[in-house]
Amino acid sequence: MKIIESKELLRTPIFRVTMDRAVDPEGFEIDRAIIRHGGSAVVLPVDEKGRVLLARQFRLPANDYLWEIPAGRLDPGETPLKAAKRELKEETGLSAKKWTRLFSLFMSPGFLAEKMHIYVAQELKQGKTQFMDDERIESQWYTPKQMNEMIKAGRIIDGKTICAWLAWRTLLKAK
Repeated sequence: MKIIESKELLRTPIFRVTMDRAVDPEGFEIDRAIIRHGGSAVVLPVDEKGRVLLARQFRLPANDYLWEIPAGRLDPGETPLKAAKRELKEETGLSAKKWTRLFSLFMSPGFLAEKMHIYVAQELKQGKTQFMDDERIESQWYTPKQMNEMIKAGRIIDGKTICAWLAWRTLLKAK
């Protein structure tokens, strides 16, 4: 597919929305409204006991408080790892000596062009949080058993958190 037309419908500080038309070599055309996002870094903080630090904050699109792992957008020119380190520090006050890249993914590629880069942070050291002006975050450590129970019970419903947790438990712990 090749984009043959793109019209910007909306621009915000975080994303922009375009209406795009694409065509394949056989002439098949599609039109889509797409949310264009510069990408984000996601961090699964795991301590020496195997516990995960989750952040709870109000998410306006969900109209609810959600438990999730730290994450945030990539600043222009910023690498995913640098953004991951920044977000971990800002939201939790933690820094990590050991970083492992899990994978990258698109959570909803039907309309959202946001690539998420997911890392595990270990060998953690506590420091001071640096919340953004619009953030009110509460953090709490959870054991693997609690994480599994919260996912099963629907208390963790954030997709990036579930993906990161299950991938870490499956891909890295299976070695």
